[in-house]
Amino acid sequence: MALPQERSILHFRVWPTDLDTSLHMNNGRYLTVMDLGRLDLMVTGGLWRAVVRHRWTPIANAIKIRFRREMRLFQRFRLETRLVAWDRTTVVIEQTFVLVGGTRDGQIAAQALFKGGIYDRRKSRFVPIAELMRLIGVHADSPLPQPEVEAFLKADEELKLAAKRRQ
Repeated sequence: MALPQERSILHFRVWPTDLDTSLHMNNGRYLTVMDLGRLDLMVTGGLWRAVVRHRWTPIANAIKIRFRREMRLFQRFRLETRLVAWDRTTVVIEQTFVLVGGTRDGQIAAQALFKGGIYDRRKSRFVPIAELMRLIGVHADSPLPQPEVEAFLKADEELKLAAKRRQ
């Protein structure tokens, strides 16, 4: 968790172990790299100490990713991660993969929205975002969700309802 205007920026390179059979970065690897961006946001924002101290667990609820440009072997890129909205118990984080160097420098390779929260297993509940904000000294209201965030949240809710109907 970080201040809404803060952003984590991490730099990477595509290595042979990141490739799929099409010789570009495997789509599952994007999710792994995204975990690192969110962890960096929590550490630099001061939340990670509280997570460890209370034995809380970060939980992913939903992820939507759009691939725009492939990333091939040895391509340098950066991952930009920022908090874009929150409600009572969950946050929405935007994560953007940006190509670095060469003729495609600055182009977006992929963009993702992540929804998740911090779970307290001892109390069997998600920790309220207001409590998390208070722990790191932040007093802010969520920005109004952009249209793409609203659509993401609506799609997530529809999937949740569809699963309940099937049970």
